[in-house]
Amino acid sequence: MTTSSGAQRAVQRSARTNTVRAMLLVLTGSIGMQLSAVVALGLFAPLGVLGTSSLRMLIAAAILLAIFRPRVRGRSRAEWFGIVLYGVAMATMNAFLYLAVDRLPLGVATTIDFLGPCAVALVAARRVREGLLAVVALLGVALIAGFGGELDPLGLMFAVLAGAAFGLYTLLAARVGQSEGGLPGVALSVTVAAVLTLPFSVPAMPQLRPEHLLALVVSALLGTALAFTVDTIAGRLTSARVLGVFFAFDPVMGTLIGALLLGQLLTPVALCGVVLVVAAGAGIVWLAGGKRRTAGPPGSGTDEPAAPAPDPAS
Repeated sequence: MTTSSGAQRAVQRSARTNTVRAMLLVLTGSIGMQLSAVVALGLFAPLGVLGTSSLRMLIAAAILLAIFRPRVRGRSRAEWFGIVLYGVAMATMNAFLYLAVDRLPLGVATTIDFLGPCAVALVAARRVREGLLAVVALLGVALIAGFGGELDPLGLMFAVLAGAAFGLYTLLAARVGQSEGGLPGVALSVTVAAVLTLPFSVPAMPQLRPEHLLALVVSALLGTALAFTVDTIAGRLTSARVLGVFFAFDPVMGTLIGALLLGQLLTPVALCGVVLVVAAGAGIVWLAGGKRRTAGPPGSGTDEPAAPAPDPAS
């Protein structure tokens, strides 16, 4: 009995450790994504919003292909389906988010964008406590958006569309991360996104000047190559449901970076939202250690295996 209890505690510690690692990876990707958006804002005028987004994707694809050298042959039809769909989600999410950032404060755009992964976490919640934490994160996101003043309706629409793509991205980050394709599969997905956005990157190339290259490369490295890679690694460690809550870092980082680097100051209401979002993420981390128990024989009544398994929705 003592041995079984000790093994169960070890499983819980392992699950919690994996979840903490996933949280730190998502936080790293979130910081990179928001900093890259600040860098990219300066390129909107000469290259266009969609031109900037698509050129970033093209550069990131070249970098990831050079690093991972993914094989093309020998992949199953199901694996290619996931890779292509992941690329579609990447391209759509980035394009609509940049269109939103062009019209809205960074914190507001990323707040509305987070509604997609938050919906994933809410729909996939298996217990009342987890569902309540997703609701708390959603409430925090709503408070973060309390900048006041009128918001551009078209910008809001773009942010909602980015959120829909972000929800799909959340599901696929777990699916691709836990598949055999791994990070080489991410390189192929980014390549798919780059190909899909060629109608925007090719017309922008004549406007490209040497002084634009450094900003483009930095933005591509931080917001695309780094962010997509760490998100996929995080997807290997946990489920889409948990990732959906961790992506709450995006509005938090967007709000803080917008205040520090763009002069978009926080309101007291937004600060309360930051606290709620962080608290919800911490709660998910704590519960993650208790929700997995060692698997027993069929009919034993034990819970799911300790190793992170793909979320049913993914």
